[in-house]
Amino acid sequence: MKRLLAVLVAAALAVSGCGFTGIYDLPLPGGADLGDHPYRVKAQFHDVLDLVPQSGVKVNEVTVGRVDRIDLTPDGWNAEVTLLVNGGVELPANAFAKLRQSSLLGEKYVELSPPPGGQASGRLADGAVIPLDRTNRNTEVEEVLGALSMLLNGGGVEQLRSITHELNAATEGRETDIRSLLDNVNTMVTTLDAGKADITRALDGVNRLATTLDGQKDRLVGAIDGIEPGLRVLAEQRGQLVTMLQSLDSLSGVAVDTVHKSQADLVADLQALTPTLRKLGEAGENLPKSLELLLTFPFTDAAVRGVRGDYFNLYAKIDLNLQSVLDNLSRTRQNPVQDVPIIGQATNGTSGVPANAPPPLRLPVITTPPPLITGGAAGDSSGLGGLLGPLLGGGV
Repeated sequence: MKRLLAVLVAAALAVSGCGFTGIYDLPLPGGADLGDHPYRVKAQFHDVLDLVPQSGVKVNEVTVGRVDRIDLTPDGWNAEVTLLVNGGVELPANAFAKLRQSSLLGEKYVELSPPPGGQASGRLADGAVIPLDRTNRNTEVEEVLGALSMLLNGGGVEQLRSITHELNAATEGRETDIRSLLDNVNTMVTTLDAGKADITRALDGVNRLATTLDGQKDRLVGAIDGIEPGLRVLAEQRGQLVTMLQSLDSLSGVAVDTVHKSQADLVADLQALTPTLRKLGEAGENLPKSLELLLTFPFTDAAVRGVRGDYFNLYAKIDLNLQSVLDNLSRTRQNPVQDVPIIGQATNGTSGVPANAPPPLRLPVITTPPPLITGGAAGDSSGLGGLLGPLLGGGV
């Protein structure tokens, strides 16, 4: 008995010597199995509510650790929860920490989970910190009941009644229009949802444009500063520009009036050009070929083959037979004696012939003229026969 009392006294003295200040410094019993090599993780929360040490740490509703301690963050505005996790549990480095409740009035625990969307990377290691942007908590039942109490105790019921009454007054008799409006809104939302990819691309294009403009803002500022003198000149010449525009307006009125008045003549001129244009169209490719010969007349492209070095062979056949020339002239469609005066008609138009006299006779058209030149006697060189005899086939 004395030995037991001595041991208790020694233990009390040892505890008092280690700085024992109260029961709150004693570790709480219980908690999850951490294995041989647990690792420590810190999670920062805006509010941990009534979370206490030794609360569970779960992954997929399986307890894998416990809460070791709860402190304040270095800035003193948020809570920092130290978690001990079983060393065999592997979590990504960007894991999320959420404060959950086992039931409506159950205990709190911390749930660790991978990031949503399959964006896991790395591995959660000892000493890792889960920041505030990857932690959150559920809404408390007390908070829901408090908000409901404020609503029911004169907070918003009367306002709801007024809002409902005004909505009924605004929509009464307009049910068809409202239904049509809702259908149009539904169609618009459906169209926007179908074209959200195009809208996203358009926004991305606007973003790229804004980035490009931001990168070239110095040039834009320089261009705006450079255009200022031109704008000043335009402002100074504003009166002259207005006068010019007014003159152009008057000129346009005159031009329109002129076109209207000359419309018939213009159409007639175009119709008169129709036969010429038609003949040009019928000429086809013959016209270009004839124009090719215009600059090289009387030589055609085939004459190139007659060139032999530095000389050109030219063969010409010229018919100087006067009889043939006269025969060719007699075949013309023009009357060669059309300018010969009519018998019985004065040349000055005052012949004295009665107005009712029959028309005078005209000379017949000579189709085959008689020989105009005959050969003279031999040795007679004074007449035309001696000069043109050989040309007409006669003797000398």
